[in-house]
Order: sequence, then structure tokens, then C-alpha cells
Amino acid sequence: MKPKRSGRRLWLMKSEPEAFSFDDLWAARGRTTFWDGVRNFRARNFLRDEMRVGDGVLFYHSSAEPPGVAGIAEVASAAAPDPTQFDAAHPHHDPESPRDAPRWFGVEVRAVERLPRFVPLAALRAETALAQMQVLQRGNRLSITPVTEKEWSAVRRLAGLP
Repeated sequence: MKPKRSGRRLWLMKSEPEAFSFDDLWAARGRTTFWDGVRNFRARNFLRDEMRVGDGVLFYHSSAEPPGVAGIAEVASAAAPDPTQFDAAHPHHDPESPRDAPRWFGVEVRAVERLPRFVPLAALRAETALAQMQVLQRGNRLSITPVTEKEWSAVRRLAGLP
């Protein structure tokens, strides 16, 4: 049994802006969307087992020029089965995932704050306080990673937020 978690956690969640950008989230009804399509078990475990309503999210644009942190969001719902895994017409369909024991999960994410300045990957790499940040580690390809309070504060400062 896992120990009960206390307090808010912080995360970085990647999205390709051509697929879904921070501006898309900001424009969504209630500034909220279901974060679907995660098909990595470690990232799925973060969604399913670790994320809680109110957790903070750095919304990161990946596969962009330049990549970087585009906005601040929060987890807005508990994890639920990702409906795209059951939709045969959807690119995220998983025919191996049974409805009675779903393999893939997601959470709702709500946009909270626009950044005065986009924080490009180069600026993240140049900040010594972020040297251990998971998204900056060689070989890290996870779409969801935990962020420390120190990293959260450094990214907010780089973005021009208090």
C-alpha cells in the first residue's frame, strides 16, 4: 500500500502545439480539456496514481521551434479511463485494452495563467537551478514528469511571473 500523499505536487506535461497548444487549452470551454493519448506506462502511472486535483502543471510545447514552457495549468479532475483507447477510429485506439480493466488513463487539465514570456528550452538549459530537471536530462522522452518546488519557482521567474 502506498503512503498517503500530502500537499500539492507539480508536473510538466508535454504537448505538440500542432496537436493541442496552450492557446487551445486557454480557448477551450472552461479552459479545460481531458489529457488523452498517453501511451507510456510510466507517464500513465503518474496520471493514474500520482496526480490529484489542484496539482500544478507547466504546459510544455514539444516538437516545436523552439520547444519550451508555454503556460501554467492545473489538474482539474481525478484520473479516469481514456476513452480514445476504445475508439477504433481514433489514432490512440488500443485494441488490447479491455473495457472492464482499462489500460490507459487521463486527467482533466485547466489553464490557469498565461506567461508574460514563453520559456524556451535554451533558457531552461541555461538556468543552473534547473540542472536536475527531468525534462532536461539526456534521453528523457516522457510526456509527463514531476517538477520540484525549486524548479517550479525558477521556471515562473524565467517566465516573468512572481
